[in-house]
Amino acid sequence: MTDTRRPHTRLRSAALTSTAVLAAAALTACGGGSGAGSGAARAAEAPRTEVAVNLSGGQAKAGEPVKVSLTGGEKLDSVTVTDAKGGTLTGHISADGKSWTSARTTSPGTRYTVEAKAAGAAATRAEFGTAVADNVNRVTMAPGRNTTIGIAHPLSIVFDNPVKNRAEVEKHLKVTTSNDTEGSWGWMMDYSGKDRVDWRPKEYWKSGTKVSLAADLNGVDSGKGGGWFVRDYRTNFTIGKNQVVKIDLDGHRLKLIRDGQQVADVPMSAGTPGGKKASWRGKTVLMSKEGTINMRSETVGLTGSDSYDKMVDYSMRLTWSGMYAHAAPWNKAYFGSTNRSSGCIGMSTPDARSVYDQVQVGDPFEVTGSAAKGTQALNNGYGNWNVSWADWQTRSALKG
Repeated sequence: MTDTRRPHTRLRSAALTSTAVLAAAALTACGGGSGAGSGAARAAEAPRTEVAVNLSGGQAKAGEPVKVSLTGGEKLDSVTVTDAKGGTLTGHISADGKSWTSARTTSPGTRYTVEAKAAGAAATRAEFGTAVADNVNRVTMAPGRNTTIGIAHPLSIVFDNPVKNRAEVEKHLKVTTSNDTEGSWGWMMDYSGKDRVDWRPKEYWKSGTKVSLAADLNGVDSGKGGGWFVRDYRTNFTIGKNQVVKIDLDGHRLKLIRDGQQVADVPMSAGTPGGKKASWRGKTVLMSKEGTINMRSETVGLTGSDSYDKMVDYSMRLTWSGMYAHAAPWNKAYFGSTNRSSGCIGMSTPDARSVYDQVQVGDPFEVTGSAAKGTQALNNGYGNWNVSWADWQTRSALKG
């Protein structure tokens, strides 16, 4: 809706038409007497204080702070700025009491009401609206809210649209931990081709740590081609058991270590060395426990004699490119002796069931050995731990 009032909004905090003055006039008419009359005269003669707002009309620019300034001699007592949904823009009054500035900027397509009160005067108000965004950016966050995850899972945000203003976006992402965990944001291109930023601790999380993210992005511009954010986001999670899965490609063993103690040691067969079917090595992270799924060779680029189409039980995803740990009873002749799979970590059905039941999403799977096709890429799942802490910090838009 377009505001048809004059383009520069002015608030009159002691105008004759204010509620306070109208009430005084009513009391004079009913009570009579010279005292009442002189009081009304004093109210009518009170100096008017004008307050200017920097934004006006119905198509004001989004992403700007709201600024309210006095043009008279009074000092501001309070200023509130609310939107049509009941949200509030907080702010602060200047040291001289002459102006107020919001701490956050305005969001696109939003109607705002400004109410200001100067010393000794009634509150006055004005309204303005911001232009609707041509493009809106949204995010997908992991881990999800109120979850419990393993010690290696980063806090990960994938954006629907490109983010050119990375530093500005990063400023609005606040991570809070229950034990002051040291960490840093790092930007990358996700495996999906979208922009992504992860917050990774310097070292694995400590068990029991509580983590929360306040992504105050409402009113932030992603930059060219990305569009505006039109809402804030929140998530929180807790770090679960301290456990690590160690996979030795050369020794053909999978071991589960909990609180420094080995609780499982099972034979396995990994990817066939020497080509596309070899496994990745490095520190990867259990992305999801997917149970029984259909695995088809064409999804990972294997055709011809390497083709397969199987229903696979106790599937645990380690990368976006299709590396899993799972039950592989058809490969039992090779468990503990030879790597002869199509890239995954295969175990007997009982062993896979036992591992599946014990591991947590977010547990690190540390894969070592020479029988690999290389180190898992940073964005192929959560390869964050394959980057040194010093190099990881350079990926922050604020530190790099």
